Order: sequence, then structure tokens, then C-alpha cells
Amino acid sequence: MEQLLEILNSLHPDVDFETHDSLIDDKVLDSFDIVTLISEINNEFDVAIPAEEIIPENFNSAEALYELIERLED
Repeated sequence: MEQLLEILNSLHPDVDFETHDSLIDDKVLDSFDIVTLISEINNEFDVAIPAEEIIPENFNSAEALYELIERLED
């Protein structure tokens, strides 16, 4: 989770990713951020996020995103 928080903080250092749970709904993350996140997650965690998993529910919070990464690692 710490690695993911570092990636997110590099995108938006002014956001508290540990508590914010509507990153997409509140437009904190935009499409460019999502593309960057997918690339960084692929590099850092060695998981490929399939297109069908690129939905707001999976990117609305750091916790949801980390759960997605764990699910894809299995």
C-alpha cells in the first residue's frame, strides 16, 4: 500500500489519499492520471490492469485500487 500511496502522491501531493474515497467522482483524478497510474502500477507491482477493470469503482480510493492490485496479483 505504501508504494501505491507514493505513486498517488507523486501525481497530486495536495490530496490525502488515505482518506479520500471519491477520487473519480470528485474529479481529483482525470483520464491522464488514470493512464499514468496504470503504467506505474504495471511497473511497480508487475500487474496488467485489463480494460474491463478500468472502472470508477476501482479508482475512487487508494484502498479500492490496492484491492484491485491484490486481486490481480493472485
